[in-house]
Amino acid sequence: MVSRKTVITFGMVAIPISLYTATQDNDIHFNQLHKEDNSRIRYKKTCSHCGKELASEDIVRGFEYDDGKYVVITNEEIEKIKTEKEKSIQILHFAQLNQISPVYYDKTYQAVPQTGGEKAFELLRAALMEEQKIAIGKTVMGTRDTLMAIIPREDGILISTMFYADEVRELQKPYSKPDVSDQELNMAKVLINSMDTPFDPSKYKDEYQAKLRELIESKISGREIVAAEPESPGKVIDLMEALRASVEKARQDKETA
Repeated sequence: MVSRKTVITFGMVAIPISLYTATQDNDIHFNQLHKEDNSRIRYKKTCSHCGKELASEDIVRGFEYDDGKYVVITNEEIEKIKTEKEKSIQILHFAQLNQISPVYYDKTYQAVPQTGGEKAFELLRAALMEEQKIAIGKTVMGTRDTLMAIIPREDGILISTMFYADEVRELQKPYSKPDVSDQELNMAKVLINSMDTPFDPSKYKDEYQAKLRELIESKISGREIVAAEPESPGKVIDLMEALRASVEKARQDKETA
């Protein structure tokens, strides 16, 4: 499903694209029920003045400029004040991918060129890949200027909306860094390298959601809910001993795989 059609612009180049949402919600969602009779809880939108229940078409957007005083702003008026430049994704500059902390990324889209934009799209993707850079741009989405990262991939381009600096919290709980020995550091590197494999997202599943679905099926079928087996706490061992044991286990896991 196309989320939005827009244009990437940098210099005198304009690339028409379509944006598609790149992620989806697969979580199990529960409804709220009345404890006494398991009836669904519903929320109604009502007018605070007359008490009338309202449908979506009865509701407009308003800004409170004084106590109890509102000015109504329509979607058409919001769109009317946008310039063509603001409707496009304007590339502001380019940066190294590893310069940006992941905390700044928000929602990710897949960008696909529209007819006529394929050559410029591929040129941008290939150049960014060659230089190992991403583009930083912005556009107006909804009612705000939205910062974006244009990220090249081997098979296309991803565009991620970004948080502004004042929206990202500083680390709330800094810690005092203890000293680590060269031996400990080297052993940790060995462990990391022993577990180094190419990232394959298809290998990872939400195992807890599967257990939750099994719980639901058990409840529907009237089967008894069996508690998970308690895990026995591991004995406290020396850090170097733990690292060596972890390296050995990683080696055995690789051989088994």
